[in-house]
Amino acid sequence: MTEVTKLIHKYLRHDKKFPHVWCPGCGIGIMLGSLIRAIDECGYNKDEIVLVSGIGCTGRLPVYVDFNTLHTTHGRALTFATGVKLAKPGLKVIVVMGDGDAVAIGGNHFIHAARRNVDISTVILNNSVYGMTGGQYSPTTPYGMKTTTSPYTNVEQSFKISELAVTAGATFVARGTVYHAKMLDSLMEKAFQKKGFSVVEVISHCHTQYGRLNRMGSAVEMMAWQRDHAVTIEKAAQMKEEEMKDKFKIGVLIDKELPVFHEEYEKIRKWAKGTK
Repeated sequence: MTEVTKLIHKYLRHDKKFPHVWCPGCGIGIMLGSLIRAIDECGYNKDEIVLVSGIGCTGRLPVYVDFNTLHTTHGRALTFATGVKLAKPGLKVIVVMGDGDAVAIGGNHFIHAARRNVDISTVILNNSVYGMTGGQYSPTTPYGMKTTTSPYTNVEQSFKISELAVTAGATFVARGTVYHAKMLDSLMEKAFQKKGFSVVEVISHCHTQYGRLNRMGSAVEMMAWQRDHAVTIEKAAQMKEEEMKDKFKIGVLIDKELPVFHEEYEKIRKWAKGTK
């Protein structure tokens, strides 16, 4: 445990923005630990990483780590990240977003970055709500659940982020939870090593805004829910449809190869200049 703590401290900006803004018991800290361990395991040094975020609880994450960081506008993190990748293709560009940031305000950017196969790793924390701005419902709020803007329950069906990414063309898509921290380390490591648009959806909890309103218990009890409802893809393949009714799959959903955008774009650029 001491070694793990030393490793995480190696990548934090100790004298800048602590204490952090997250609520006690929030899952974002676990996600941050996995992100740091995965980057370290991949062997990147700090100067090779560009960490980009938008707005919201997850959007605050780059403030605390000692990489090249970019805190952008709500929903536009992928557009800034695409620009960075085209200008500096040798850098490893990672985007962290919340569910509202990624698939509501940034929804079009998300599907088109996946379709183009921009060489960016995207980590999306899905806590089913807009946490920082007051607990409003987001595109991932489940049907029938309460939020501050749906006090009589949400009547919309929710987006499935990972399945959306697969359909939009992402070359690597995985889903994990903050309860399964070791698996999350492994999923992020695979995503960061992937050439192309990779997505890791992290199921987390907002016990302050979402859990309290829906009487889901403490942060620990909401993590226990993740333990009891997440099923590995391998195990899910052996289960009947009715057994999966209130469960969700974790693991690697897709891993395929496609040409990456910045290399294809460079070919066109050279062709147009007559230097091909």
